[in-house]
Amino acid sequence: MDNNMLTVNNLHVNAGKAEILRGVDLVIGADETHVLMGPNGTGKSTLGYAIMGSPQYEITEGSIIFDGADITKEPANARAARGIFLSFQNPPDVPGVTLSAFIRSALENISGQRVKLWDYKKKLKETMQLLDMDESYAERDLNVGFSGGEKKKAEILQLLMLEPKFAILDETDSGLDVDAVRIVSSGISEYRKRCRGSLLVITHSTGILSSLRVDRTHVMIDGVIAKSGDASLVDEINANGYSQETDV
Repeated sequence: MDNNMLTVNNLHVNAGKAEILRGVDLVIGADETHVLMGPNGTGKSTLGYAIMGSPQYEITEGSIIFDGADITKEPANARAARGIFLSFQNPPDVPGVTLSAFIRSALENISGQRVKLWDYKKKLKETMQLLDMDESYAERDLNVGFSGGEKKKAEILQLLMLEPKFAILDETDSGLDVDAVRIVSSGISEYRKRCRGSLLVITHSTGILSSLRVDRTHVMIDGVIAKSGDASLVDEINANGYSQETDV
């Protein structure tokens, strides 16, 4: 068996009648951090949702292999149980469900076991302190009345509490000020240290990468990965933009 956490083969994905992904190939190894960049509207978020199994997107061709298993036709809840996590670019409000209850329910659904309340609350408190989150947010309805920065911190809180094998972060740094980016970046770094899980960071900015060791960088253009390289490709894009990043 190979050491790949995720293998995407010739993936074609439709949103409604429009084809968004036109043959994506991507391999992410165990304990690796990959960065996905590219202009707006090229399919970066679509790839994240397709890997997670969102029913809004139809896979018409290709396959997704995760941790040795073909998950191409599995629903999102089954993929979450296998250890896949997706943070939303625009996290939705969930009235009637507190942040604490949401995370605890997710843990129990993934593990199939009851979570000991004392241990859970202790870990939740420690993790919120790491992210400089007001503890009162734990008992507030998920994302309801949260600022943009607190919503993104809540996403990273879920990441650290759930400890998935593989996490997709979809523009988690979008709309954050410098201090919030620093805190979120340190939280993502803590996930890598604590779990050694693989990571796919979808971003337009490099600030969130400051605390991370980037193994591979990919550029998506018009629904395909047009170029891949090491961490230096990020600097190349910052200097020259995306116009030169077309190997295909």
